[in-house]
Amino acid sequence: MRARDLHPLCCLPVDCPGGWCAAAGDRSSSPPPNHPATVAGVLHKWTNIGKGWRPRWFAILRGGLLAYSKIRRRSAGAAASPGLSADGGPRLIGPAGYGAAAEDRPIGFLHLKISSFRESKSDDKRFYIITPTKTLQLRTDSPKDRVAWIEALVSARRESSPSEGLLCDQNDASFSTDRLRNRMHAEGLGEEVIKDCEQIVHSEFSQYYTQMKQRCEEYLSFLGSLPQQLEVLNEQDTTRSIRPECSCSGHGKCSESSNTETSDDVGYQELDELSDEDDYIFCDTRQSFSDSASSPDLRMTCSNSSNDVHQVDHEFVESISSKGDNECLLLPSKRRTKLPEPVEKEKGVSLWSMIKDNVGKDLTRVCLPVYFNEPISSLQKCFEDLEYSHLLDRAYEYGLKGNSVMRILCVAAFAVSGYASSDGRPCKPFNPLLGETYEADYPENGIRFFSEKVSHHPMVMACHCEGRGWRFWGESNVKSKFWGQTIQLDPVGVLTLEFDDGEIFKWSKVTTAINNLIIGKLYCHHHGTMSISGNRQHSCKLTFKQQSFLERNPRQVQGFVEDTDGTKVATLTGKWDESMYCAVTNDKSEATLLWEKNKPPANPTRYNLSSFAITLNELTPKLKEKLPPTDSRLRPDQRHLENGEYDKANSEKLRLETRQRMARKMQDNGWKPRWFDRDTEDGTFHFTGGYWEAREQRRWDGCRDIFGELSDNRASAVLPVVDSSSM
Repeated sequence: MRARDLHPLCCLPVDCPGGWCAAAGDRSSSPPPNHPATVAGVLHKWTNIGKGWRPRWFAILRGGLLAYSKIRRRSAGAAASPGLSADGGPRLIGPAGYGAAAEDRPIGFLHLKISSFRESKSDDKRFYIITPTKTLQLRTDSPKDRVAWIEALVSARRESSPSEGLLCDQNDASFSTDRLRNRMHAEGLGEEVIKDCEQIVHSEFSQYYTQMKQRCEEYLSFLGSLPQQLEVLNEQDTTRSIRPECSCSGHGKCSESSNTETSDDVGYQELDELSDEDDYIFCDTRQSFSDSASSPDLRMTCSNSSNDVHQVDHEFVESISSKGDNECLLLPSKRRTKLPEPVEKEKGVSLWSMIKDNVGKDLTRVCLPVYFNEPISSLQKCFEDLEYSHLLDRAYEYGLKGNSVMRILCVAAFAVSGYASSDGRPCKPFNPLLGETYEADYPENGIRFFSEKVSHHPMVMACHCEGRGWRFWGESNVKSKFWGQTIQLDPVGVLTLEFDDGEIFKWSKVTTAINNLIIGKLYCHHHGTMSISGNRQHSCKLTFKQQSFLERNPRQVQGFVEDTDGTKVATLTGKWDESMYCAVTNDKSEATLLWEKNKPPANPTRYNLSSFAITLNELTPKLKEKLPPTDSRLRPDQRHLENGEYDKANSEKLRLETRQRMARKMQDNGWKPRWFDRDTEDGTFHFTGGYWEAREQRRWDGCRDIFGELSDNRASAVLPVVDSSSM
């Protein structure tokens, strides 16, 4: 018998009588006749931000393959696709291909045995096919069609056998020794010697074949376990997941990117980008496979970011695991995912009486019931802007690699991401008391944050945050106007970001308007121009488009990055409540996803807090022992509101605001913030340091009990120089 060439990885014969040998995405190949289609139809596939959704002919082939092709039009009466039909044609799902059929050559295929499927929760027509190397985002014409496709895919995956056609019989894998025999005859060797040589060759080949077959079985076993592992990784609800860096200059591409009709070609290392609230996170393909091959329990973990708002970078996990078991115990416990159940039933208030009495007044002087508040303070709201701090981690890494354009693009995406949590938030945060503080220590994110109210009139809050290779600080002073139907908030202050390599970026926030206070659904929008200035090569300008009644595509953000010569080197586009994309000018690729909003929590409340915001006011017994008496978590009215004790919350709010009226006198008599100093030149506040050291020692010298009862004697002590006539 003639020798048969073997695939070096899994003993797959090159002539492939039992399998389709084309590499993933090979456009030159077509499905063999012994792999007819069982199910087929038209699905809309997300290509890229430039081309959007494109119809493609999808067919489930016998043997557990899913092929997809571009569509060519034909007669409306035709139903099946040439080259993909047998035994009367495949079962069609949905409309009969709009009179369409597949091109002769498929542009891609997937092995269903190593695939998993996910339905979108935000769109009942959308679903995903996820493999270790790529992800397809697909959309049907109706919810019924989506159910039919999912059932067909699951059934095909269950019926397919990964070993079908891959392992050949050893007898079929034998080879010819005619040339060896003829050569040995020519040398004059006897028949007995020739037979001994043939036996030795056969024995060696048998051992080689056995080893290759064993390797093939191990490989197939690994492939068979991938769907279950993907199920676990995508559904796992943990507080430690990995946020991979999606780099344009990294190992592979982050999106299908081409201006030609070949943009559906998916290479082995490419990932199809998602554009949905279902925010999946995928690890680098080569890293994932190498880790999987070397570690059967899959040490590297990926999870759905919407269920896990505390992403942990891969390097952080590795550094933690290398420090030993004792230090690993220092990691925080799992953070909460919902607010406590309310003790009382909330009572509504009359908006008309509130509006009539407060038109044209400064909101900072208006006393509102807790019905209009959410159970977090403005200090905590400042920290909420750092929910997507991983963007700054990525920016730092890009800078180390010399990619300054991607660094400022990530900084711009971070500046926009802070507005995502404002969507659908009908209530305002608590105004902090003078001297009130808030700390946030999130080692799973690699950041720790501190803020303090440093001035009462005007109300100014200063903050400082330390991350992996960067520092972020700024102050917030909002000028507000109440016009009956609308509230306008104009931020005053500069935010500063400094990387460890010395590069600095500064920007200010844009105007926020809250509309429909009287009639209609309450909503907010942000508008204006945000300029991000850098001290080196690049700067960025972002425009938040003002919303109008005729705007069909609201909440848009557009911008560009320019160098010191004024040349545009990159553009940005997206929505502040959804996602941001970028495109580098000298790059032929399409726009790349920079940032996407996390999914809402599984347990929503009337405050519409994000999963990240739900964790901000959490107070555990161990944490309470470490906090200073000025921390927002200890504020009684805010705590009562979170617990649903509304009567107590209102009475405490009235008590604290009565006490807060003395803060103006405290400030006039030389009161100074505890942890921030004011710059005499520009008037900005800078963190003096020492807070985390004091926290470690539990020494809070100079921190007043701002939430306790205040008697006349204590008032005199707190306010050392107060004119009795002013009382």
